[in-house]
Amino acid sequence: MATTRRDFLRTSACALGSMAMASSIESFGIVHALTPQAATDYKALVCIFLNGGNDGNNLLVSLDQYAAYAGARGPDLAIPQANLLPVSPVGGGSYGFHPNMPDMRDLFNQGRLAVVCNNGPLVEPLTRTTYQNGTGKKPLQLFSHSDQVGLFQTAIANVVSQTGWGGRVADLTRSLNGLATFPQNISIAGLNLLLTGVDTRQLAVADSNTTLANVLQLNNAPGASASDSSSRLAAFNALRTFDNNFKLVKAASDTRTSAIETDVALSSVNPVLTTVFPNTSLGRQLLQIARMIKACTDPTAGINMKRQIFFAQIGGFDTHSNQRGGQDALLLQVNGAMKAFYDATIELGQQNNVTTFTLSDFSRTLQPAGSGTAAGSDHAWGNHHLVLGGAVAGHTLYGTYPTLQLGGPNDTDGGSSPRGRWIPTTSVEQYAATLATWYGLSPSDLPAVFPLIGRFSTPNLGFV
Repeated sequence: MATTRRDFLRTSACALGSMAMASSIESFGIVHALTPQAATDYKALVCIFLNGGNDGNNLLVSLDQYAAYAGARGPDLAIPQANLLPVSPVGGGSYGFHPNMPDMRDLFNQGRLAVVCNNGPLVEPLTRTTYQNGTGKKPLQLFSHSDQVGLFQTAIANVVSQTGWGGRVADLTRSLNGLATFPQNISIAGLNLLLTGVDTRQLAVADSNTTLANVLQLNNAPGASASDSSSRLAAFNALRTFDNNFKLVKAASDTRTSAIETDVALSSVNPVLTTVFPNTSLGRQLLQIARMIKACTDPTAGINMKRQIFFAQIGGFDTHSNQRGGQDALLLQVNGAMKAFYDATIELGQQNNVTTFTLSDFSRTLQPAGSGTAAGSDHAWGNHHLVLGGAVAGHTLYGTYPTLQLGGPNDTDGGSSPRGRWIPTTSVEQYAATLATWYGLSPSDLPAVFPLIGRFSTPNLGFV
């Protein structure tokens, strides 16, 4: 069946001024036969990518294993137990959040924050035995930044994919937005693989230093009068009607139409929030997302979106050295920005409809690299991630927290010098599929988005 102009516009974004657009071509291998009706509620997923490999071992520490943790990390990398922020999850045990995450600790205790433990890319469930003897299938290019970023953003661990799981989810849920033509996937941190779909184009805009009315600019010739500009636009629109029998020409024309429509939609909105955000890189990104959510859910603005996926990013987590200085400062920024964003969703009345989650390349070795103030850690695997929102079943750890033992049951490493690189006990596919199901992806479509999901015990971890 031919793609209609409206269908194409619905899954298109624009590439003008301070934004960009990306698309890729990759077959699902499955045709989505059922077309659900437009949603009546609003839901958004907000990804915060901690680029470089956040050290989950210092993000959340098992206090029941503190002696083993401190012994392996040493005084240069271990956080003193008295400084950790203690919590007692519903499932039992005693844990401590990083001292620079007091707001995340409070939200955890309030049941609005959950932690997904020891999660990472997997082709199939692995144990230390099957990993070391080679009988288990391993993900592509473990411990490599670019490859592991790709596996977290595609949620396919055994092949290189040109589409991300957020893009594929958007492809299969676009009808939930009804007749709305505004982009479903929006990045405040440049183009990324996560939001790239087969049909879905991502809208990439600047942070809150730029108003929404100015994120897209249709530039006219310098000194052009209003009459000249009107004539130029009319000529431009006329040119775009030619040769539309050629697919690529028509695609380019429809994309430019979407750009113009998106510019018009944003030019008349100026959403204001009273919630104060920190003036940091991540704070400005999340403020812009909050503004976008307000504009897209305000019935007077006429945008009328029902489903959206957002992407923000903060870098600097590749802490091979000076980790206590580097990661400590970054987590302070993450804590403040995530708290402000959650408060903004309360202000908007959308706290139950917006779920924020973190991703990162990988965790880091339990054993330190270097010593003194220069001590850091190296690339590892399974990591802990935060999930925040009113719909989150918080105050709980999901997955299995690893045994903090060098050469222990969760460590990939054998021999005389194990480093403490945890084999994940839950997969990225399970993590992402849980979020996608809450978002509105049909259970029958899960294998189209997450082709390996059937290899794991459950497609839903239950945190939202």
